[in-house]
Amino acid sequence: MSKSFVLAELSEGESLRVTKISGEEAFLRRLLDLGIIEGVVIDCIGKSPLGEPKAYRVRGCVLALRRQEAEKIEGIREEKKPERKEEEKIICLAGNPNVGKSTLFNKLTGLKQHTGNWPGKTVARAFGYCSYSGRQYQLVDLPGCYSLLADSPEEEIARDYICSREADAVLVVCDGTSLERNLNLVLQVLGLTSRVVVCINLMDEVKRRHLRLNLERLEEKLSAPVLGISARGKIDKELLFQKIEEAAKKPVLVPDRREEQDTEERIRQAEKIAREVIAYEKKEYDKKDRRLDKLFTSRATGFPIMLGLLFFIFWLTIAGANYPSQLLSHFFMWAEKALYSLLLSWKLPRPLVEAAVTGVFRVTGWVVSVMLPPMAIFFPLFTILEDYGYLPRIAFNLDRCFQCCHACGRQALTMCMGFGCNAVGVTGCRIISSERERMVAILTNNFVPCNGRFPTLIALISMFLAGSQGLPGVAAAGILAAVVLFGVFLTFFFSWLLGRTILKGVPSTLTLELPPYRRPQPGTILLRSFLDRTLSILGRAIKASIPAGILIWVLANVRIGEQSLLLHCAGFLNPAAVCMGLDGVILLAFILGFPANEIVVPIILMAYLSGEGLMDFKNLAELKDILVCHGWTIKTAVCTILFTLVHWPCATTCMTIRKETGSLRWTLTAMLLPTLAGGAICCIAAAIFRCMGI
Repeated sequence: MSKSFVLAELSEGESLRVTKISGEEAFLRRLLDLGIIEGVVIDCIGKSPLGEPKAYRVRGCVLALRRQEAEKIEGIREEKKPERKEEEKIICLAGNPNVGKSTLFNKLTGLKQHTGNWPGKTVARAFGYCSYSGRQYQLVDLPGCYSLLADSPEEEIARDYICSREADAVLVVCDGTSLERNLNLVLQVLGLTSRVVVCINLMDEVKRRHLRLNLERLEEKLSAPVLGISARGKIDKELLFQKIEEAAKKPVLVPDRREEQDTEERIRQAEKIAREVIAYEKKEYDKKDRRLDKLFTSRATGFPIMLGLLFFIFWLTIAGANYPSQLLSHFFMWAEKALYSLLLSWKLPRPLVEAAVTGVFRVTGWVVSVMLPPMAIFFPLFTILEDYGYLPRIAFNLDRCFQCCHACGRQALTMCMGFGCNAVGVTGCRIISSERERMVAILTNNFVPCNGRFPTLIALISMFLAGSQGLPGVAAAGILAAVVLFGVFLTFFFSWLLGRTILKGVPSTLTLELPPYRRPQPGTILLRSFLDRTLSILGRAIKASIPAGILIWVLANVRIGEQSLLLHCAGFLNPAAVCMGLDGVILLAFILGFPANEIVVPIILMAYLSGEGLMDFKNLAELKDILVCHGWTIKTAVCTILFTLVHWPCATTCMTIRKETGSLRWTLTAMLLPTLAGGAICCIAAAIFRCMGI
């Protein structure tokens, strides 16, 4: 089920569909008289000057409720929907997971809805527009669902929208290579509305697998328009919209209320239809996939290949990101000088210019130069694994491990997403149907390092553990892989700990589809990974780094006595930091790096060198000399690496956790858990080094 919220938690502009009302009989009667029952949608439209009561719109009327009353009304947040224009038709795209709905949606609307070859990739509705022959269409891309009898949040979104019958027509997208399974949902939708178009996708895969589909016969059996397409290729839009218009003109069908009782009968019907319309020209059409599965999921080669891919991706990211990062850094240094001169020429006050340039612009430049190159390499590689169909095999391989930890194998997918961005990983936890296991995945996602922490890890490993001559190479990649595996181990450990304590429960069953292997599309991958992931995450990081840049500049330039506020704060934190094998400057840098992890190292340099803004360095050797001169040892480097791996989530991730859980308590728990773990691990590591005399 979806996460339940109380009405009092809504902000202005948000809506709630009521699922439960509690309270005394008189209160319940009053709400009933006002038309507030289960299923009704309530909109929050404002609040009084003192914060409460709040004003809510329900059934066309505006009501005022105090917080204590609004807390007794629970429900599910409703997504905002675009207003419908006159003469505009609404077409929703439905279907099983991983059948190409989002690909077709992108093709028709021109939007860049992210797609991937694994189930549950789409976890929310997406809206877009297209026009054809002078008519405007609003398209709604629904999350994949196997049935309208939903048991997970994304399936519930799809079910509720289809059942609402807001759409003029439903375009049910099917995988031509798995038609029999897809027909179950088709028959369910046809039981709710006759305004259906069945779109058989992946016809290129059908041909490659030596299958023959009799689409004319299928159209006859379903009594609904049917057409075959390849969404990744060219689409006959004229035929598609012709069939959509044909379906939209059909009379509205009275919904069939016997859905649940007729499930087995419907499956038998789908099986019968499939036998009549599908012909197998080659019996072992999936022989190649089975051979690959033996390679990727066997006891002998499954885990070695996973580790090998992890090492290769990190090595390529490390080796390839260094040079473009330097180029971007030099560009921003030049741009900073030019901007500084330009603002001074406009006769602006010098303190304002310095705050804007050495504060905001320099921090933003750092974030872009250290984040963009690694993301531009990492995300395309990650997307290739998605398109190829390898990511579900990772969940398949690791499910037993997560099951032993009282968690779900799907958490492996969200964990992989966390390598790119923990905020994205938290959002991806919607694919986990069990609310308890979804919460475990959210709370532990931060134990794997996101892209923003890789630059610091790479620099410290290269300088102190793998040597700093030339580009970081095989040794650095191996150590980085070991650090990441330690983060994975911590994910397992704390999933087990949460599953045995505050989130105690029995692991849910796993029904994860292993999609067929498909040839990745390089052009689409590069464009999608850059637009959907790299620029999106980079934009959030820049947004968070702007206030951080102002705060850092103020701390570095406001002095009390002979020292800046920055050094005073560092001195206050020093006793606790020393116990962790760090110093006050390092710990303060992590605190100030809360908006964006990328600015931790430059803040350290700024404090050490008493600069007025973030400091730059020419190469790793120069950086190492600066750190060693200020007391850094192997112990300091190792403890800093460990704390980089395990500490509180960044601001973007915290905001995402708050949004996904709807709870400040769980958000604080998600911050406190890795913070305490990281502090304890660093204290243990520092104690070991002291015992060794280092």
